[in-house]
Amino acid sequence: MEETSIPDELTYHDPASRDPERPKDALFTAARIISMIFTPFMVPFVAFCLLFFFTYLSIMPLQYKLTILALVYCFTILMPMLGIYLFQKINGWTLHELGHREKRFIPYGMTILSYMACLLTMYHIHLPRYMSGIIVATLICMVICTLINTRVKISTHMASGGLMIGGLLSYSFIFQFNPVEWLCVFILLSGMLGSARIIVKQHTLKEVAGGFLVGLFCGIIGILFI
Repeated sequence: MEETSIPDELTYHDPASRDPERPKDALFTAARIISMIFTPFMVPFVAFCLLFFFTYLSIMPLQYKLTILALVYCFTILMPMLGIYLFQKINGWTLHELGHREKRFIPYGMTILSYMACLLTMYHIHLPRYMSGIIVATLICMVICTLINTRVKISTHMASGGLMIGGLLSYSFIFQFNPVEWLCVFILLSGMLGSARIIVKQHTLKEVAGGFLVGLFCGIIGILFI
């Protein structure tokens, strides 16, 4: 039986290294840049920035907002990336080796643990439910993507795009605002990201669509109903 492949969004594997003969044209370069910028790690931090600076929560004290943003950054970006990097160096693995099927669950597991620690910290400091819901939705999405990727391959990059759109729709119900303008922006960004993942040959159209639907589902369920 052919071995199921696992996506490499959390292993920092250079897409171009798979095919050294690939032409470095402008479209391919742009696709790689988009893939590097819009990573799954960025979703919670960007979501909190939008929440604090583009909703009525902007009236909160700046010190409070910066403290929460620092907390989110440490647990969802700094700690996972640092942990994966140190684990790779301690074991002497190259980026290519870290991308092997049997080793890819290690970065997933480390990231999930970091997000769980972030969620527990938010509960401990009694952060409002509509804020911690961002971490809940992202955590659920990561777990589902990890389970699905044991059988079939989907894009966790696109799951992050679906999360952003699902989260926007959820907060439009919570705060009662018209999300059309922001929705257009997020749909455009998600389309760019999905196209980029296909251009760099990391995913097929089905894998991109599957990841997006999983993220959209988690963004709505995680924020509105859990």
